[in-house]
Amino acid sequence: MESAEALLAAFDQQARTESPGPPAGVRYEHDGPLLRVVGEDRGFISAPRDTGARGAELDRLIARQRDYFAGRGEAVEWKTYDYDEPGDLPGRLRAAGFVPEETETVVVALAADIAAEPVLPPGVVLRQVVVDADMRRIAAMESQVWDEDRSPTGEHLIRELAATPDDLIVLIAEAATQVISAGWLRFQPGTQFAGLWGGATLSEWRGRGIYRALVARRAQLATARGFRYLQVDASSDSAPILRRLGFQPIATTTPYVWTPPGSTGGGRPGA
Repeated sequence: MESAEALLAAFDQQARTESPGPPAGVRYEHDGPLLRVVGEDRGFISAPRDTGARGAELDRLIARQRDYFAGRGEAVEWKTYDYDEPGDLPGRLRAAGFVPEETETVVVALAADIAAEPVLPPGVVLRQVVVDADMRRIAAMESQVWDEDRSPTGEHLIRELAATPDDLIVLIAEAATQVISAGWLRFQPGTQFAGLWGGATLSEWRGRGIYRALVARRAQLATARGFRYLQVDASSDSAPILRRLGFQPIATTTPYVWTPPGSTGGGRPGA
């Protein structure tokens, strides 16, 4: 088992990098050290561990992102990590009108340590899906779980599969013809990292090992493709499960979101 320090170093050097290409309808733009993702349900700002900006210069960098998306009438998320520099970045984001959302724990594991044959309740099967209708079935399931419209998630998955079919694997857990859980695996080309996303499960099916089975199967797939590490931005519900499976916490991450006045914003799809 690698130390948490070694896992953080690998994550910082590899996983916080630009994807090779955006899905159709989405574009990447650079503003100095920042990467802007434009064309999703809301904008997204990816920053390195340290932008190099301080004080008023950092304030101007933040304001430019806010004002850019204000001009588009869109919300924007700036993703931060607890080890980012400078330490006053969160305060400066708040001062610019960005609001923190729920903090998640970044957990990492060696894929080979997690890979196992999935154990499922009777009548439940795991299946890889690729057609648009199944992505929309996933979104409908997530909308039921979270009691909000998650249709952008389905549309994002459709676009992403079309753009990078070799870098995304989507799995559903089905009971008869009902989607009861889903999770996807994103490979980061040029790195040793694969990310686990999704994992929402209908309430009546929770506590029966379905989430663990989805993790185990995706770990198998990552190992088969030669990826060394699995990474999850884990919620407070999933983090304890993942830690019991052998994932190590290495950092926390908090999205700071600016929303245009009078708008509800909307979550970033595909997370």
